[in-house]
Amino acid sequence: MNISVGLAPIVSLLAGILILVAPRMLNYIVAIYLIVIGLIGLFGAGSLRI
Repeated sequence: MNISVGLAPIVSLLAGILILVAPRMLNYIVAIYLIVIGLIGLFGAGSLRI
């Protein structure tokens, strides 16, 4: 069975959880999120095959 999971929604979910857990690190979490989403867009790793 193949399940296709997009990488961007997983990164967004993790960033949101981290912001809820550690709101003082908001700047770092947002910066890392933007870098990861940019790299995903550049290299075309839009989905993982699990």
